[in-house]
Amino acid sequence: MDRPRLLDLFCGAGGCSMGYHRAGFDVTGVDINPQPRYPFKFIQADVMGIPDSFLDEFDVIHASPPCKRFTKTGWAKYFGYNENHEDLLTPTRERLLSRGGIWVIENVPGAPLKANLTLCGSYFGLNLKRHRLFETNPSIFLLVPPCSHKKGVASPHGHARKPGELASWRIGLGIDWMNEDELAQAIPPAYTELIGKQLMEYINAKAK
Repeated sequence: MDRPRLLDLFCGAGGCSMGYHRAGFDVTGVDINPQPRYPFKFIQADVMGIPDSFLDEFDVIHASPPCKRFTKTGWAKYFGYNENHEDLLTPTRERLLSRGGIWVIENVPGAPLKANLTLCGSYFGLNLKRHRLFETNPSIFLLVPPCSHKKGVASPHGHARKPGELASWRIGLGIDWMNEDELAQAIPPAYTELIGKQLMEYINAKAK
């Protein structure tokens, strides 16, 4: 049986893609920037210019538009940081809403999503504080325990500065193929593996 096909828009170096792959999807990623370490089929292109005919080739669409417009952490709280970055989430969400089908949008807390799921690394036993919102169609509602962050939690931002720090970040995110800059933007594969398994159950039930 062929794997359902999933298109990962704004894929970056493939954190979300790996989770969906582990859940059983055949994944293709699209990003405007080159992604030499992306682990699956990759197309370098402007996501905003992709035609509907190409989207129609996939069973599921995932989108992780850049979060810089909405992030509230670190330096993003100062100097008009958010306003200097384009909102690509809103037009992407509107497009997926108008298309229907099965889709997932991911972004940071504070982003204009009707999120039905918030995930944290501590839920998966990862030494990581990285909250992310997910809006899904169909809606997925999972009971998740409260966050339980440990001291010394891995939180990669920028470049590793201490011996062993890069290795600890990779362990914290469950990612072993990315460099420092890619890790700073990545979603742990555990997040989308959980979502992907739910979507796979939905797809299989519809096929019966």
